Amino acid sequence: MLLPNILLTGQLYDGYDEEYDCPILDEDRVVDELENQMSEGGVIVDYHGCDFFPERWFHIVFVLQADNSVLYKRLETRGYNEKKLKDNIQCEIFQVLYEEALASYKEEIVHQLPSNKPEDLEDNINQILKWIEQWIKDHSS
Repeated sequence: MLLPNILLTGQLYDGYDEEYDCPILDEDRVVDELENQMSEGGVIVDYHGCDFFPERWFHIVFVLQADNSVLYKRLETRGYNEKKLKDNIQCEIFQVLYEEALASYKEEIVHQLPSNKPEDLEDNINQILKWIEQWIKDHSS
């Protein structure tokens, strides 16, 4: 599930941030909206932050990591304004999202994956599929 899509289509935002040129997420409404789907299981959440999601929702958390030069080019191509671009690069330098994940969930379920080149995408998908297969084996009766 792509959270930005739910955010916009479900109008789960609380205003607009002109400085960052994006909607402001209403975290409580998002959690309320997703609660039933998440309790059923089998859901993948794709979002750039995690500290407001309940720990009980996840068996594993993957944080994608990119080299700053690669990330800079990606964000520049997306048309990010200078402040948004610099703040995102700074977050990557200081591993803010990884640290947030470690603070929000058990350390053993948080994993970093490289996201620098197209080959990384395939490698990451294969690694995640292996994890899913193992999890299913471990939790089958």
